Amino acid sequence: TALCDSGGVPISPVTGLAWTSNSGTCPKDFSLITITEDGAAANFTRSFAMRAGYYLCYSKEQSGGVVLADVRILSEKDAIPHGYRFIAEHLEPRASVSKRKRMCVRVVPMGSVDTAVLDLKVTARSKMMLQHYTCVGDIHGYPRSVSLDLRRLSLDPSVQPSLPPRPNRKTLLEMPGIEPGASYMQSMPIDGVPFTLHPKYDFQTSKLNPQLDDIRIKSLQDIENEYNYTFAVEEHAAKRTRPSALTKVAS
Repeated sequence: TALCDSGGVPISPVTGLAWTSNSGTCPKDFSLITITEDGAAANFTRSFAMRAGYYLCYSKEQSGGVVLADVRILSEKDAIPHGYRFIAEHLEPRASVSKRKRMCVRVVPMGSVDTAVLDLKVTARSKMMLQHYTCVGDIHGYPRSVSLDLRRLSLDPSVQPSLPPRPNRKTLLEMPGIEPGASYMQSMPIDGVPFTLHPKYDFQTSKLNPQLDDIRIKSLQDIENEYNYTFAVEEHAAKRTRPSALTKVAS
């Protein structure tokens, strides 16, 4: 039976994960991750002067009847959880993997799977987030992060979650308050509620009407006549002769 996601699309989950020194030691049917998602070398180098690095490799071969349900990164002080096991190591002679941070996986039979790992990515920058991926964590001592693509699976693609039926055009037209040719979004919850103006703002029936009737609208000429100022006093004062000027003439 082929595995499918929740939408019924056939998929190939990850069935195996391991460490390897290079393509020569990588097991058959395993894919070697040589480049990170941000373009750096994906090897986990132990040091600059000693021993070659190692890589992650994974398999999607389903002949074994098992899949990876989860991947975790543990520190050297953490106890391995129940049902998990450390990933295999396919290394060159005298090569070894750091024990400060170790990767373990939970392998389950394909028939009992609920959520499985579909893909695995390695990034060189720990802050780089991959869309639709879950970050497992950093490998201590190396600028590497491991992220997983986890999805819910189904063994029977014909069994899909039932969704409420979407109303078709005919159903929409038969709904009260929706006329033919109208958009569905035009039907609002307040449709049919009568509109009434608050008495405070209803000036037709308000008691303010008698006061409003007394207001006289003035014309421009009325305003000029009422507030006209000729400045006659100022002009008369300006024409008067200064006393100091008269004194100078007399002397």
